[in-house]
Amino acid sequence: MSLDEHRYSLTVRWTGNLGSGTSSYRGYARDHDIEIPGVPVLKGSSDPAFHGDKSRYNPEQLLLAALSQCHMLSFLHVAVKHGVVVTDYVDQAEGMMRLNRDGSGQFESVTLKPHVTVADPAHVSLVAELHREANRLCFIARSVNFPVLHEPNTTAAAS
Repeated sequence: MSLDEHRYSLTVRWTGNLGSGTSSYRGYARDHDIEIPGVPVLKGSSDPAFHGDKSRYNPEQLLLAALSQCHMLSFLHVAVKHGVVVTDYVDQAEGMMRLNRDGSGQFESVTLKPHVTVADPAHVSLVAELHREANRLCFIARSVNFPVLHEPNTTAAAS
């Protein structure tokens, strides 16, 4: 494998056979485990709107989480590169998915709403450009076919 290539693997194991498999639409659970060696099992299901278990993560939430995480990690990298000290970062991300009549669907957009606190008040004005640069670098945002929008809010840490 080259240094430019990174491969990822995991196992998704369906755990929702209630005894008769998929003999009927409501006769099985959408529960599954996401297994990655060395980390705790992630309990998944479908969205409750699609007969899933609301106490488990659904793929739509995980896609939104991946975009939010990727942007945050890219942003923190960019901040270091530009000498901006970030002391806090919280994102209240939102996604909008549309269902089609044929049962398919797709995300129409995701809006990341990061609230960033920087140590130096003089750096507040730089943060919007840092978000743009982070978006250009984020592997996940570059991989999706819908817009990833940003509504950042930045404050300076109290002295």
